[in-house]
Amino acid sequence: MRLPWKRREQWQERLGRNKTILWEKLREALASVVPITVIVLILSFTVAPIPTETLLAFLIGAVMVILGIGLFSLGADTAMTPIGERVGAAMTRSRKLWVVAAVGFLIGVIVTVSEPDLQVLAQQVPGVPNATLVGAVAVGVGVFLVIAMLRILFRIPLNRMLIVFYILVFALALFVPEDFLAIAFDSGGVTTGPMTVPFIMALGVGVASIRSDENAAQDSFGLVALCSVGPILAVMVLALIYPGAGIYTPVEIPSVTDSRALWHLFQVELPAYLSEVAVCLAPIALFFAVFQAVSLKLKKKKVLKIVIGILYTYVGLVLFLTGANVGFMPAASYLSRQIAGLSFNWILIPIGMLMGWFIVQAEPAVHVLNKQVEEITSGAIPGKAMSTSLSIGVAVSIGLAMMRVMTGISIFWLVVPGYLAAIVMSFFVPKIFTAIAFDSGGVASGPMTATFLLPFAQGACEALGGNVVTDAFGVVAMVAMTPLLTIQMLGLLYQLKMKRAAQETPPAPVDEEIIEL
Repeated sequence: MRLPWKRREQWQERLGRNKTILWEKLREALASVVPITVIVLILSFTVAPIPTETLLAFLIGAVMVILGIGLFSLGADTAMTPIGERVGAAMTRSRKLWVVAAVGFLIGVIVTVSEPDLQVLAQQVPGVPNATLVGAVAVGVGVFLVIAMLRILFRIPLNRMLIVFYILVFALALFVPEDFLAIAFDSGGVTTGPMTVPFIMALGVGVASIRSDENAAQDSFGLVALCSVGPILAVMVLALIYPGAGIYTPVEIPSVTDSRALWHLFQVELPAYLSEVAVCLAPIALFFAVFQAVSLKLKKKKVLKIVIGILYTYVGLVLFLTGANVGFMPAASYLSRQIAGLSFNWILIPIGMLMGWFIVQAEPAVHVLNKQVEEITSGAIPGKAMSTSLSIGVAVSIGLAMMRVMTGISIFWLVVPGYLAAIVMSFFVPKIFTAIAFDSGGVASGPMTATFLLPFAQGACEALGGNVVTDAFGVVAMVAMTPLLTIQMLGLLYQLKMKRAAQETPPAPVDEEIIEL
């Protein structure tokens, strides 16, 4: 029997550890959000002045985003990742394919319906009922999650599967109305957001853990890559079934008279996100509760830790989404309209690239990916190299997106060569880099892209008089594509470095006595 003072010491020690970890997460979030905040402030005080209330809402939103990312990252580490790993390992230990397929499909549907960004996508496709779109996309992710898990179990090369499915995607794209094309490609990135990525990536680790071969850890990546294909196909199929096209609803720039009215903007939206995120997390919590009762049988301490982690995730997502939607979205839209109205509006391209470089670091799921890559590769692929490669990729993608806004070039002319180059590169780089690269595409295109970069492109397109649906949409798709190239380029550099190291290493000395024997 443990004494009360002993228990108190244990709780104090555990609380101290949690505080230390939380401060680390908040410092990471601060380093991620501050650069984009500084860029917006510099632009607002120089070439693109914005209303005072919009700027203040942006700054309040930045504080909420920092707190949200910190809490979400802590929740992902303590709840979402452990749930995914344990569920993945438990269902594959059954050695029954129908169990893997059924549970995998159910998980794919649940986590996709739980993704807050999917609701944003549904609002952009008025020709299709919201419930129909959400259901179709969820089924698409569920089916491809099953395919991804079976790939791990049967050790099927990822690049071969990607070739088959992307041939299908581009063949179907030839028959899709142009108004739906960019939205369809955007859906692949939007549905792999902060809710789905930690769970799905951890699921891959759990499924691969039952294999004992040397390639098991490498094959644990690639689930996000395949799950991104399902939503694209789902939206394309719906575009053929339902007449009508997506329309653009301009972002509303808030107009407030005093500080109380400014706070009212957040006060009104906060309850909506409290209920929305609760509805999103409820299916995952319920699924864990059922799986715990039926199969996992974890001890009370571990269950309590996971429950606390889910609460961290809940609070973090509420703060993040409120800050991003209320504070970031109007500021991004107004800022881009001002810049597009300048006589030297070509500056949209370098400004967009600069924002893309920093904003990817504020994506919650990027921190999850970087940490998992560093852990699984035992530091062979450092998180800093991943971050730099992602920043380069997103910077290039936003530059191309701004070029589309200014010229009206079809997204098809950029996406097809990009994916073709990525698939060709997959035959020349180490397999793990291919899997990580295609996962990175879905991870990089998260809620920060949807709530800042997409409104930035939309505002600029509107000011230039372009077609917002065909020219501005596609930002998420571009952000999802370019990391496939930059991460695989990192793989080529890594491969070259290893070859040089092997050539420079002198052969081991041979013992003369052994030769005589």
